[in-house]
Amino acid sequence: MRILLVEDDPSLGATVQSWLQLDGYAVDWVLRGDSAATALQTHCYDCVLLDRGLPGFSGDQLLRQLRQAQNLVPILLITARDTLADRIEGLDLGADDYLIKPFDLEEMSARIRAAMRRHGQLSTNILTHGKIELNLASKRVMSDGAAIELTAREFAVLHALMLRRQQIVTRAQIEETLYGWGDEVESNAIEVHIHHLRKKLGASFIVTLRGLGYRLKEEHV
Repeated sequence: MRILLVEDDPSLGATVQSWLQLDGYAVDWVLRGDSAATALQTHCYDCVLLDRGLPGFSGDQLLRQLRQAQNLVPILLITARDTLADRIEGLDLGADDYLIKPFDLEEMSARIRAAMRRHGQLSTNILTHGKIELNLASKRVMSDGAAIELTAREFAVLHALMLRRQQIVTRAQIEETLYGWGDEVESNAIEVHIHHLRKKLGASFIVTLRGLGYRLKEEHV
């Protein structure tokens, strides 16, 4: 999943970006509201973390613009404005949640998952397909009750496939989920991750549709 982080504090931005990347997200980080507006026009995001106090084009202006355009991407405001009136104002502008600086990073991750569940991108923290169970909160994968050790990239690829269990997922869709701006993408990286997942989850668990992409094998009752 891909997150847009809009934060002009270099220290906080770097900390949040690093945490979310460790949490398995691809993260694009911008420091200005106008840069965020451009990013949202050219990329699809699963969630936006938005500072209210941005220079120039403010977070409030961006939030208002997005909601007026019927863009329903989940948005969490991250701000030092901590009065009740500030929180009410932010939520009334269309934010899904409100985090007051300084905030706990684990709580931020939980609020991101909750916002995406409310928007229907996730119905639960646990995804299952056949004997495989993927837990977004604990970042664990189980097969018939036994833990399977995956790298962060392997987990992200499996997550992308399990979110679209009945669909073909293209290589470009996986890359969009896996890599943020500036990340180096090797030409065969996706194939390598798929290969490793098959070794750990079963050779037939992921099906290749040549020229189209990948999908999970069909479940049999």
